[in-house]
Amino acid sequence: MLRTLIRAVPAVMLAVTAALTAPTAVAATPAARAVAADPAAPGAHPAAYTDLTVSASGRSYSARIWYPGTTAGANAPVAPGLHPGLAFGHGFLQDISKYESTLRHYASWGFITVAPKSQGGLFPSHTGFADDLNAGLAWLTAQNATAGSRFAGAVDTSRYALSGHSMGGGAALLAASRNPAVKTVSTLAAAETNPSAVTASGALTIPAQYVGASKDTVAGVDAHQRKMYDAKRAPTQLRVITGGFHCGFTDSGGFGCDSGSVTRAEQQRLTRSITTSYLLYTLGLDGSLRDQVWGAAAQNLPGVVYTAKP
Repeated sequence: MLRTLIRAVPAVMLAVTAALTAPTAVAATPAARAVAADPAAPGAHPAAYTDLTVSASGRSYSARIWYPGTTAGANAPVAPGLHPGLAFGHGFLQDISKYESTLRHYASWGFITVAPKSQGGLFPSHTGFADDLNAGLAWLTAQNATAGSRFAGAVDTSRYALSGHSMGGGAALLAASRNPAVKTVSTLAAAETNPSAVTASGALTIPAQYVGASKDTVAGVDAHQRKMYDAKRAPTQLRVITGGFHCGFTDSGGFGCDSGSVTRAEQQRLTRSITTSYLLYTLGLDGSLRDQVWGAAAQNLPGVVYTAKP
């Protein structure tokens, strides 16, 4: 018996070694190439951008497009492979440059993000802004099929998301309620809009994330995001950054901005961690992030209060 066990040991060790060294099957998705240990840290891609005019679905506006590049900076070639599409709406009277660090971060994780410069005046149309966001995604679909386009063959048209801050977050919810191509939506201090983003939230069947800030005096959690969350059927989540503030979601403050008890850098670090893991998971790009979205890691993330309907 002992001799039999001794003879079996090499075979067992060989089998264990093979199991440990065998390659793991990974889905052929853009995020699989970009996954790093911490979604708050930059992803694997250099972040590139280009400024152009978006024309689609009867809309036309100037925009900056952030995307994963072969090198960082303006007008670099797009990184090889298919990449998910994202349209991001700015806040009331906020220039899209205020969101550069966050949009650059998304690009490093493989997202091609359309950031409209439209609806920047004193009397923006929330409906028009929602239409602009959806037009951005329609434009990506057209560019993907256009020979000679920078984005030809680079867009994963089956994985579209919407996001935005304040007014742009409310407009993202309006847009998501009207666009069956959108698979998920993530918002930052989303503000109530006209027509109602709360009502739009109630109509959504896709996953929706509401990220708020406990010290927000512009679009406070209870007056805005909690109402949207309460109206939304599962799956949905409300993530509130303790001590965060409305303008902490932007790269710099300005007239009428508030303040909080955490630094802007810490609030943005938490925001990137929360939203990047959520977008990657709900778009079906990285299943390993489930714990950071719906599990114990999400529920116990320091500095963030978690409420969810999985």
